[in-house]
Amino acid sequence: MRAANSIADRRVRQLPESAPVPAPARSSRRGEPSTPNSSEPAKETRATLHRIAGFTLTDLLVLLAVVSVLAAVVLAVLVRVGGKAKLTRCQANLQQVNRAVLEFAADQRQELPRMEGSPAPGGWWWYKEQVKGYAGLTGKSSAADTVFACPGDRGYGDSTDETQPFWRSARHDFTSFVFNGVNLPGIPNIAGREVSSIAAPTRTLLVMEWTAHAPLSWHRSRTGAANTPFYSDAESVVGFVDGHTALIKVYYDGMNAAFTRDPVPGYAYQYSGD
Repeated sequence: MRAANSIADRRVRQLPESAPVPAPARSSRRGEPSTPNSSEPAKETRATLHRIAGFTLTDLLVLLAVVSVLAAVVLAVLVRVGGKAKLTRCQANLQQVNRAVLEFAADQRQELPRMEGSPAPGGWWWYKEQVKGYAGLTGKSSAADTVFACPGDRGYGDSTDETQPFWRSARHDFTSFVFNGVNLPGIPNIAGREVSSIAAPTRTLLVMEWTAHAPLSWHRSRTGAANTPFYSDAESVVGFVDGHTALIKVYYDGMNAAFTRDPVPGYAYQYSGD
């Protein structure tokens, strides 16, 4: 009997110590076991989501204002870049046309294009038929003659002609550029003159955008897309008898079209060859 008890005591001593048993959770109600409080994590999650996704009306208005400003800046840059590209193309085309007129004159004993016998609205448009071969064109004139086109050309229009770019108009012989040859009474011009007879070739206009006749501008226009009113210092691309081209300011006296007279002192051009 003692031996049996001794063996039992040894077995009890050899048993491993058991892990502590957690105390029973407190019951929120008498007689019911208590459950863990799960509302705290839910509250924290909702608060976090609110901080992340919460957007007040003020926040939205501020965001829209920022987006609007950025869009305006981007648009202004695109317009400026596009306008500069059009100006560059226009000046390059006019340079070729200016050269073509001078090459024509070189083959005509230095005589510049004549206006006699030209159809309406006048030889200052139809000079193209005399010189276009020197610009690499053959055949009948058309809107495909892009060397005679200024991308900014918005035309002018009148009661007999739909407003459209001059380079698309058959009536204007599909050109944006006019020759300094308006041979109406009292109007300064160099039609039929010998190149060597031009007193100031660096100042005397040879070929120009039509806008130099008004004046208006197809570049940096103060009238936007409108063709009125005429205004002084409107900028036009022009070519000179000495062969150079430039974007210049054109004088307007407030009453008479610019091509009807030479400008007052202070301007870098003239229509007359004297």
